Amino acid sequence: MNLALDRGLSLLEHLSRHPDGLPLALMAEELDIPLSACHRLLADLQQRGYVRQKRKQGDYQLTTKVVSIGLGYLSHGGIVDIAGPLLERLAQQSGELVRLSLVDDDRLTFVAKAQGVRQQGVRYDPDMGADVWLSCSASGHAWLHTLSDERALELVTRQGFGQPKDYGPKAPTTVKAMLGFLHAARVRGYAMIDEVFAPGMSAMAAPVMRRHEAIGVISIAGPRTRLGVARMQELAPSLLAAAAELGPISNASSLFGRPPLGKG
Repeated sequence: MNLALDRGLSLLEHLSRHPDGLPLALMAEELDIPLSACHRLLADLQQRGYVRQKRKQGDYQLTTKVVSIGLGYLSHGGIVDIAGPLLERLAQQSGELVRLSLVDDDRLTFVAKAQGVRQQGVRYDPDMGADVWLSCSASGHAWLHTLSDERALELVTRQGFGQPKDYGPKAPTTVKAMLGFLHAARVRGYAMIDEVFAPGMSAMAAPVMRRHEAIGVISIAGPRTRLGVARMQELAPSLLAAAAELGPISNASSLFGRPPLGKG
């Protein structure tokens, strides 16, 4: 890849994780880009409207132009029209947050959501557009359990297990623990986690299958005080039905692409 393009994309990705902005010198240091080259790239991105300075000589941050590109892509791809009614129905049935993530080569990315009617108390509502953390999320487990153990571990190893302090107290940190979650999901037909992604939170997820391959995942997530094991078992038939319904009609959207090779 062209060096300048690689560095420019790295800057955009890095800034996406820091919505309040970052100073030039810090970005240059963290991304190992010479200060002068980093400044030129940011100036180019600023000229194209992707980056702004909060004030003269101040920190750099992304503009909404980046967001508009992603939203426009999703809109023109038809994903909201196709999956929206299914997600809304499941959100109303569960009363919790329902999300759709799509397989894109070696990544699983959240692209749509519907919020249930329960608005009081804790609300679990992560940002869309984020890649799913495979080792400690119900969505990640739901996708990985459709692959061979070897392929699943390859994807997890590539992404990493992360730091235990950043996730729930029951998050797997070893290959053996990871495989335990995946084997249990295969037996059930869906993934189920409790205080794995975050303390006090639980979730369940089922893969969206097309021609025997997972092309996406539908998940339900919420506080474990509401979404306990018994409640998740009650919701399992509705979750599986929604995933089964979305699979055959996914051809209508170009965003449901071919999953990565290596399925076992």
